[in-house]
Amino acid sequence: MDAEIDVAAAPSGAGCAECDEAQGWWVHLRRCATCGHVGCCDTSPGQHATRHATTTGHRFMQSFEPGEDWYYDYVTEQVFDGPELAPPRSRPEDQPVPGPAGRVPPTGAATSTEPSSNRGLWWVESGVVVG
Repeated sequence: MDAEIDVAAAPSGAGCAECDEAQGWWVHLRRCATCGHVGCCDTSPGQHATRHATTTGHRFMQSFEPGEDWYYDYVTEQVFDGPELAPPRSRPEDQPVPGPAGRVPPTGAATSTEPSSNRGLWWVESGVVVG
């Protein structure tokens, strides 16, 4: 496991790399413990952290949320404690959840961050993403 976690790899940014590129939004952020890629969680419309793990084979990720330091193994589907990664260890604390500010659709709006997605539309109801 230690060979697959690079404690020196810096995060790719303060938000989900793919959502930022597409002007999308996310609920929570996850950081690849192998390369530092920051992607959005499975509750987010894009689910980019899981997609990154699937396409790269990088099985370990860590929460990129303030105050959280848990890891997840995509192979065993287990949460575990791991080493401290290079800073910063989370998104900026002033960034809202969901975020980023200015890109989250209003409550009740149908949205999709990927027009070609076959996952269908995502609805935001009372601040909770339902898909």
